[in-house]
Amino acid sequence: MEDGVGSEEDYYDSDRESLDGLENEESDPQWVPAKGPSCKVITKESLLAAQREDLRRVMDLLSLREHHARTLLIHYRWDVEKVFAVLVEKGKARLFAEAGVSVVENHDADSPVLSSTETCDICMEDLPSSEVTKMDCGHCFCNSCWTEHFIVKINEGQSKRIRCMAYKCFAICDEGIIRTLVSKRHPDLAEKFDRFLLESYIEDNKMVKWCPSTPHCGSAIRVENDEFCEVECSCGFQFCFSCLSEAHSPCSCLMWELWIKKCRDESETVNWITVHTKPCPKCHKPVEKNGGCNLVSCICGQAFCWLCGGATGRDHTWSHITGHSCGRYKEDREKKAERAKRDLYRYMHYHNRYKAHTDSFEQESRLRETIREKVSNLEERDSRLRDFSWVTNGLYRLFRSRRALSYSYPFAFYMFGDDLFKDEMTNEERELKQHLFEDQQQQLEANVEKLSKFIEEPFDQYDEDKIMEIRMQVINLCVITDTLCKKMYECIENDLLGSLQFGIHNIAPYQSKGIERATELTVFWSATANDTGKFHKPDEQTGGTTESDRPSGSGSSDDNGCSSRKRAREGSFGGSLFDLNLPADVIDRN
Repeated sequence: MEDGVGSEEDYYDSDRESLDGLENEESDPQWVPAKGPSCKVITKESLLAAQREDLRRVMDLLSLREHHARTLLIHYRWDVEKVFAVLVEKGKARLFAEAGVSVVENHDADSPVLSSTETCDICMEDLPSSEVTKMDCGHCFCNSCWTEHFIVKINEGQSKRIRCMAYKCFAICDEGIIRTLVSKRHPDLAEKFDRFLLESYIEDNKMVKWCPSTPHCGSAIRVENDEFCEVECSCGFQFCFSCLSEAHSPCSCLMWELWIKKCRDESETVNWITVHTKPCPKCHKPVEKNGGCNLVSCICGQAFCWLCGGATGRDHTWSHITGHSCGRYKEDREKKAERAKRDLYRYMHYHNRYKAHTDSFEQESRLRETIREKVSNLEERDSRLRDFSWVTNGLYRLFRSRRALSYSYPFAFYMFGDDLFKDEMTNEERELKQHLFEDQQQQLEANVEKLSKFIEEPFDQYDEDKIMEIRMQVINLCVITDTLCKKMYECIENDLLGSLQFGIHNIAPYQSKGIERATELTVFWSATANDTGKFHKPDEQTGGTTESDRPSGSGSSDDNGCSSRKRAREGSFGGSLFDLNLPADVIDRN
């Protein structure tokens, strides 16, 4: 978070250092995770395994070769469930046609060409059958024309879905043929082609995104269920999976984007100028009044009336300004100035409280070392107290609650303002919902401040009875603040955002134990899968071509050649080459 919260990973370590002690004190069943981790870290070692896992499911279900399965998954953005849904709804033929997959059931394409020569319809040359290639769609052209076609498409950034050259043919070309023909003339371009295929699992997959840490850690995160969540990468960076910004719940992604823009740009400076200055009627520069006289002069020499902004002469008496009268009430101009003043004060109200809590978070983040010193001092004393996990647990609960509280102010600014939901609620409904939310926000704020007070107590200087009293207060406040955070999130999801008719604003659900840390994706290859030959068997080729190794490099580019937010940094996957046909453990040994 800006203004201090963004440094939470330096102190916080995602809530896992010492939470076991608090579980013994609280009876809240949500402290016990009901299921395993729902997000995985994909590294350069496990990227191939993650891709092959989805490929295997499609290959087994539809009895396809690997490049056909990849073509299907790239078309449907690596959503295996959507592939299955389209198969059930529209049938296999429609599924293949929409994705550009041409499956030759009788494998005529794999049979040798009977005639000794073939005519290429592109260059109109008669060539030996060994110098022409026939795709699964049935179209046959010379290898030179195919190669030129592939080179152009790869350079244009369309390597993930290169179509056949034939007129009105939407079939996707065999990636093995592309790789073989291109590598003979441009090995580096073939490597680029394979890199696109490999990283398409991240680039085109809505459930997999690069970690947005700076500098880039080279890892990607895959979520299993909901893309509207907050995750923590193995590098320690916490972010919103939906918009790749820092974790910002209970703000929606749109609210947070608008808030950051409002805090960074000069919109509030403009509001201040509108409230405290008036434009010169000649040069139109803003002029601030520095005296009591309502006849002011701009640096350009123009005199004008401060009351109405009209140009005047320079003669001024107690009763009037020469040649000018502004006693008539002008409603529109007054309303505009009052509205700008009201909007400025409203923004300052929410921003000051947001800033206060982020500053408090920054100060409280430094308590970790202080807490360790206090606990160390107590352990050195001859005391019957031995368990001090409640201190660390209370500190982490303070972090989580303070964080949610600070982000609740930008949420309230847009939820009850006119920027997003002006037409969604009547004034009476807005007032009722605002009172409901602010009551819960106030309760949470009061208990967070109490918890902060007890955590900062110099309890290492107290006697045992006083320490036990503080211990019970901290434990009780941990339960209270956790419950209040849950209620506030439920209020936002059900009573506020859930009642909207037009706008859809999703927020990451509240996690009692904090933002979930993604676990490493296990690289596992079953013997059954390998026995099928679908993981390591090279794709069958046609027209005398053979499949070569599949190299992979670093970096990426989307189909139009532009950079993407999901792009891996250069060098994130190393400079080594590895064969996509081989299991990951073989690649590691090589």
